Amino acid sequence: MQATDELSLIFLALVQGLTEFLPVSSSAHAIVLPRWLGWEDQGLDFDVATHFGTLGAVLIYFRKKLAELSVASFKFVRTFEPSEDSRYASYLVLATLPIVIVGWLSKGLVETHFRSIVVIGAATLLFGLLLLVADRIGKRTKQESGFTVWFALLIGTAQVLALIPGTSRSGITITCALFLGFTRTAAARFSFLLAIPTIGAASVLTLTDLVRATEPVNWVALTIACITSFIAAYLCIDFFLKLVEKIGMVPFVVYRVLLGGGILVWLWCV
Repeated sequence: MQATDELSLIFLALVQGLTEFLPVSSSAHAIVLPRWLGWEDQGLDFDVATHFGTLGAVLIYFRKKLAELSVASFKFVRTFEPSEDSRYASYLVLATLPIVIVGWLSKGLVETHFRSIVVIGAATLLFGLLLLVADRIGKRTKQESGFTVWFALLIGTAQVLALIPGTSRSGITITCALFLGFTRTAAARFSFLLAIPTIGAASVLTLTDLVRATEPVNWVALTIACITSFIAAYLCIDFFLKLVEKIGMVPFVVYRVLLGGGILVWLWCV
């Protein structure tokens, strides 16, 4: 692997890790940036590596919370006595179902019709503005204890829109939670924890495609991409959760408007 290949790999893995949990759409960056920079598609092995890197980051960051949810869930199975943690775990499962079902059934449709640059630019712009509206009119009073089955299903249904590149999985789930009245931190934490089964399912599907492709795997490149995306994602989660209540969503909305608008202008000019 040449030095230029290594640098492009590290750069794209860094971008993937940074944008996976920020409400700015990692898929938009993954698709548009290589085209702007004239780089080749990194391939399925890169997707698998960065998925596992970001998945590892959220698992380790929330390891204490996940342990509490697991203990509470096992206790509920034994005693049938629900607790706040066991309910929260069940809400995460419920919120995952819509995107798993729709994603499985519409995989070919999404890849064929929704990966155009026009769609990415428009989705980045429009869903960014929707995030601003949610941040402005949401009451932001509900804490994590305020989640219900109904709220979980609504957020899970909203997450289906993330199948459209440019929407942002974290962005649309945080947007929905803000509309429902949750604080920015509660919305972000639920969104990030919801990423675990979602990214896990996406990783399995991508890994299955990679195995079927029977192409040679560059393990050095895969390891570099995985480690880079892991570090970037972990730091990004920590940064976002510590500052989101102070900085709000405006910086991310401004970035999305500039990015989405830039993509559409670029298409108009070329």
